[in-house]
Amino acid sequence: MPSSDTTTHAAAHQIPRRRPNVLVFLTDQQRWDTTGLHGNPMGLTPALDRLAADGVVVDRSFTCQPVCAPSRASLQTGQYPTTTGVFRNGLTLPRDSPTLARSFRDAGYDTGYIGKWHLAGDHTSGPVPQGDRAGYAYWLAANLLEFTSDAYRTDLYDSDGRAHHFEGYRADALGSAAVDFLSRDREQPFFLFLSFLEPHHQNSRDDHPAPTGYDERYADPWVPSDLRAQPDGNWREQLPGYYGMVRRLDEVLARVTGVLEQRGELDDTVLLFTSDHGCHFKTRNGEYKRSVHDASLRVPTVLRGPGLRGGVRLPHLVSHVDLAPTLLDAAGVEVPPQMQGHSLLPLLNGTDASWPREVLVQVSESEVGRALRTERWKYGATAPDADAWNDPRADAYEDAYLYDLGADPEELTNLVADPGHAGVLAGLRERLARRIEESGEPRPAITAGTAARS
Repeated sequence: MPSSDTTTHAAAHQIPRRRPNVLVFLTDQQRWDTTGLHGNPMGLTPALDRLAADGVVVDRSFTCQPVCAPSRASLQTGQYPTTTGVFRNGLTLPRDSPTLARSFRDAGYDTGYIGKWHLAGDHTSGPVPQGDRAGYAYWLAANLLEFTSDAYRTDLYDSDGRAHHFEGYRADALGSAAVDFLSRDREQPFFLFLSFLEPHHQNSRDDHPAPTGYDERYADPWVPSDLRAQPDGNWREQLPGYYGMVRRLDEVLARVTGVLEQRGELDDTVLLFTSDHGCHFKTRNGEYKRSVHDASLRVPTVLRGPGLRGGVRLPHLVSHVDLAPTLLDAAGVEVPPQMQGHSLLPLLNGTDASWPREVLVQVSESEVGRALRTERWKYGATAPDADAWNDPRADAYEDAYLYDLGADPEELTNLVADPGHAGVLAGLRERLARRIEESGEPRPAITAGTAARS
């Protein structure tokens, strides 16, 4: 990562005299190519596309862990999952973590969280103990929203642990709760983290329940090339519903930003739209994510607000660990030194030429893995003898994946066993070992694997 201290970045930018509001709109399991701004022709995201046209598109944005809880822990802290301790689902974010909510609270913000949390372990699906809320003051959420809700039934829990039941479509319910929060009269700026379950599959039925009538709209969907090329998977049955969920999310986004515009606050609000990870529709393993492929890793990310305007498309490779520092920097709030990511703002004025040429990815649950995503290559290594559920890391990894993204953007041909790429692998092993060490883990041994993976 670059050596510059992100805590000094704010001084280099023009910060508004009054700190801006900050709003995070987080979706769940949304591929980057569901959006018009990334070429999807289905017209699913007109509201997001309008924000992007006037904001900053992080063109190549990647989760640092394609599993719900680890990704969300990184978004809250700007740290890698193994640093937060939340390296898989079912773990609790440590109560002393340097979180966005604590930084914004200390800067005088009215902080709020609405929706899915997934960072209070597995001891509860609904109410979250106060100490496990990462410093948020206003609270209307469920720890595991996938188990306290269905498409047309939603239960959220307030700061006293009381249940609030919502009828209507789930994304609409969260949107209504956000509108209520945003419509308050307040003297201080707000920081709201709005976290949806859509377009995640419904766990209890393993389907993608769109609003009534919406899956029929997309019964003949445009199919991304990586899915179309795979003989397995369930995208044929589930892509219409998935697209319907994405469309409804965009309608909620329009409603939420419309309220800010009516209140004259939209242009004074730093807005981040992103997702925790992508979706490969069981084409790469037995479920929807937990793989090193771009279908699991790459997500749509758009920023808009003071200092984040102009229809800019950042070409840099960006990790989820960079988003928390960026939000704080954009608001003129000091970035805690424990955050491992770096603000994107210097990239907008060309003052950070040392931005890394790859992103580091950690994988758990399906395997104990580490990967690099560079401009051209996807390289992954796995620890075949490690316990994918209980081991956060390994001391030794083996080559498992190598894709030439220039020639093979769908990642269909694994070159890891090809003798002609021995030199490429040697260089990538060294880069991966170095990045693992920089992330706070002991430097591992990485050796040639015994077999290629799919």
